[in-house]
Amino acid sequence: MAKLIITGGDIVTMNPGREEIVGGHIVVEDGLITALGPGQGVPDPEAVVIDAAGCVVTPGLINAHQHFTGDPLVACCIPDTITSNEAIFEWAVPIHEHHTADDDEVAATLTALQCLRTGTTTAVEAGTVAHPERVAAGMTAAGIRATLGRWGWDVPDVPYGAPADEVLALQRSLVAGWPAGGRVEGWVTLVGHALASDELLAGAAELSRELGVNLTMHMSPTPDDSAEYRERSGKSAIEHLASLDVLGPNVLIAHAVHLDDAELDLLLEHDVSIAYCPWAYLRLGQGVSISGRHIEFVERGGRLALGADAANAGDHRDLLLTAAVTAGLARDIGYDQFGSANALAHATIEGARAVGMTDRVGSLEVGKAADLVVFDASGLDWGARGDLTMQLVWGNIGSTVRDVIVDGELVIRDRASTKVDEAELIAESRDRKASLLRRAGIDR
Repeated sequence: MAKLIITGGDIVTMNPGREEIVGGHIVVEDGLITALGPGQGVPDPEAVVIDAAGCVVTPGLINAHQHFTGDPLVACCIPDTITSNEAIFEWAVPIHEHHTADDDEVAATLTALQCLRTGTTTAVEAGTVAHPERVAAGMTAAGIRATLGRWGWDVPDVPYGAPADEVLALQRSLVAGWPAGGRVEGWVTLVGHALASDELLAGAAELSRELGVNLTMHMSPTPDDSAEYRERSGKSAIEHLASLDVLGPNVLIAHAVHLDDAELDLLLEHDVSIAYCPWAYLRLGQGVSISGRHIEFVERGGRLALGADAANAGDHRDLLLTAAVTAGLARDIGYDQFGSANALAHATIEGARAVGMTDRVGSLEVGKAADLVVFDASGLDWGARGDLTMQLVWGNIGSTVRDVIVDGELVIRDRASTKVDEAELIAESRDRKASLLRRAGIDR
């Protein structure tokens, strides 16, 4: 890779001291940050120089829960006046069932680019993938850093369902194919909810510990999960997982909106992380403003990351909008001290902590991977420039992302992909949407 020098920008480091450097420089060599500080740095005629004068430079954002297939090709199509169960089983499941391998790759490429274009450099795939090799190809084509999952459920009458032993074998194969440390790496992934047998839940937890990777699943965006687990075992959802020895510091649970006191205590006791997708809960009417305890979880030491969810739930991939909703909901329910600084941390360094990647990403520090974002702050969207952290979170400036670097590679330059023909991708996505809806029997 070419040596890069980003110079002249105002740098929001998100390092332990939360330093901001006015008019600073960052040097990138072999995918790593090798120097940063005030001033222009040492000139190097062989380096590629990125002039960031008038710009703000931040770490790449961490999206801890993102669906890469299914919804991206039919974004903003599922009605917003139906229940979440209707949205899932009358729309999302049939769409996934009729998703082809080609659809998977196109959808993954599209989603990765949408993430990158708004500043997300690391994304955790949510585990609704039928053709992981094609999804990995799409992620790689766009250049994003991502984790990869695949369908993991063993209930009847669902697409890609299989007996527990077969599901676990497929999970093992996926992790072997995309080992930890690569730009795309495999995680053990379950659909979650009440859609897995005890054998599969316990087996997935054991497998993730054996392989030294994370385990992620959906749980409790609505009260339904705990109600189903109580009927099944007499325990709430999280209590049931604890009884199976599923919980642990390598577990990332998406949502966890409806928790009772005992469940919250268990997540904290076992150091489980939560991927919080508040925009999706508001869109789907899942009661987060009434029942969500995510800020209490943070206040008690819990690890929380932010997520954008699916293209018919969160409907966007702009994690700074998610950060704004996070801060707004927190303040509205009485957490007056939870402001933009907290929200930005959970989109960056605290998000990295929640997904187990603080050694690589989440802050701009010497020795870390060069995952960074350059915002063009010279235009009307930024105006006269205020406090950088507040403007990043409250200012709705995701559209001002100019350049994005992942692992030292310049993947977005002057608001366009350096790797993918965007016009061609958009045209193919539109064609595939119409075909997919027809195959799924959905008249839209």
